[in-house]
Amino acid sequence: MQGATWKWMIAAGLCGLSTTAVSAQQVDHYTPGALMEQAKPLKEKAAAGNGAAADTLQKYGVDYTMLSVRTKDGVAELHEKFADIFVVMDGSATLLSGGELENPASTGPGEMHGTSILHAATTSLSKGDVVHIPANTPHQMLVPRGTAITYFVIKVKEKD
Repeated sequence: MQGATWKWMIAAGLCGLSTTAVSAQQVDHYTPGALMEQAKPLKEKAAAGNGAAADTLQKYGVDYTMLSVRTKDGVAELHEKFADIFVVMDGSATLLSGGELENPASTGPGEMHGTSILHAATTSLSKGDVVHIPANTPHQMLVPRGTAITYFVIKVKEKD
């Protein structure tokens, strides 16, 4: 009987450790409906301002997630260390990517803007599309006049 009790106590202790280790991990879940609801004030903010609005949803060490809305063309930009993964939630746009920034200027550590992108590839984006833009790749989102695009962003650090 004592042996069985001892084994039960060890098993209970291991289960407790296992549960603690698992519950310490954070799992985030976003539904399309919840993201679109959260995007409503961003859409208003973008339309009333410079055409862009975003919220950082969660930070994970060096990676993070965002929700973005654009009602106007974005600037030509490049992130030296971070890749962008876009999941288009609603709307459409044209993504220019690759090539080189024209008139590049630093806007902060590892961040560059330009007046346009020379020799860019063109990709049409619409609801449901997923796109990966590697670190150090010029890109720009062009939004048709009078429309908006809502997209979930995953920023992934690819370079040190």
